[in-house]
Amino acid sequence: MIPRLKPFIGFEEIAALFRPVNDAVQKFESAFAATFSTRHAVAFPYGRSALWAFFKAMGIEGAEIVQPAYTCSVVGHATVLSGNIPVFVDINLHDYNMDLDAFRKAITAKTRAVLPTHLFGYPMDVDAVNQIVHEAENRFGQRIYIIQDCAHSFEAEWQGKSVVNAGDGALFGLNISKQITSIFGGMFTTNDDEIAAKLLALRERSYSEKSWSEKLFRLFYLPVATIAFNDLIYGFTYWLQNNTGLLRQLTDAYHLDEKIHFPPDYLKRLSPVEARVGLEQMGKYNTIKSRRREIAAMYFDQLKVPDTWVMPPNVEGATYSHFVIRVPNRNEVMKLAAQHGVQLGQLIEYSMPHLPAYQKYSSNNQYPNSLLCSQSLINLPIHPGLNQKDLFKIIETISHI
Repeated sequence: MIPRLKPFIGFEEIAALFRPVNDAVQKFESAFAATFSTRHAVAFPYGRSALWAFFKAMGIEGAEIVQPAYTCSVVGHATVLSGNIPVFVDINLHDYNMDLDAFRKAITAKTRAVLPTHLFGYPMDVDAVNQIVHEAENRFGQRIYIIQDCAHSFEAEWQGKSVVNAGDGALFGLNISKQITSIFGGMFTTNDDEIAAKLLALRERSYSEKSWSEKLFRLFYLPVATIAFNDLIYGFTYWLQNNTGLLRQLTDAYHLDEKIHFPPDYLKRLSPVEARVGLEQMGKYNTIKSRRREIAAMYFDQLKVPDTWVMPPNVEGATYSHFVIRVPNRNEVMKLAAQHGVQLGQLIEYSMPHLPAYQKYSSNNQYPNSLLCSQSLINLPIHPGLNQKDLFKIIETISHI
């Protein structure tokens, strides 16, 4: 079974678990900032925890935070749990990012921040976002922060420039499903000295060190996950995922879409163990980015799909965290692919304002594009560890469904 996702982990990361590094977290932050050409990088236990910390550090509470209707639920969780109000914007059906006209209309006198999300690695038009926000700031007489959600995109490029530095800050998630990983973890980057100082001060007074048991859990998590994703083992992992509740029990504490909550350790600092793995991953980042683009190019060139399917756009500057195709019969397609040994993903399988916990924030809008994509998108494996045999199998399977 070819997995839908797989961390690009080797012996170096496993060895890093047990190799002491002085000031590992600070060194990871410095390497991250250097890689993404930004002045500051501040590490957190999760990307959602970094967003929550930003709101708290900047004193943003009771405000409207503009964000996509079609995005990971943790963005909404961080907004609500920080005491703010998510304002959802429907997406377009081209690159699945926020519709710019709807985005412009969503900004009000109560807006304090906007979250352009470069979904699936597709860069949003950051020039247009900045212009819209600048006009709103002049109209309402207040600062509106622009925080790029780069959890999928990392450094996707708009008009040849990285989206990371196109606003006041950027968010990254670093769990094993992301393009690079520090086991768990998140990062907030910024060129604003004031924002960085306030984030560091809040982390110092509000975040505590992980317990020895939490550190031990992370020490063993990566080797276990690496084994679970092994080519010879993954068939059994897939069976466990689909036929038992065991794996769900392990993940529910960290991520629930239908409930507004945070993991129990969201106020625990990134551990040195995680930082050491992150340091090793930084050295592989350019390879990871290039390989994802190469695989996407191969899919664009060789996939043959039915007329009723909608291929993703081939966008210059995209980093392809996911290769998404819109299909009319998602469950059937996923089942047929699995029968041929190819696991397909269905991220994201919900529309935020249609979730029960978020319906009160829907403003009675319908968000039709978000709802459509939540019901019809599949994503093909695109992780860098795929070899040519795997890719030919994926292409052959998808082209004959």
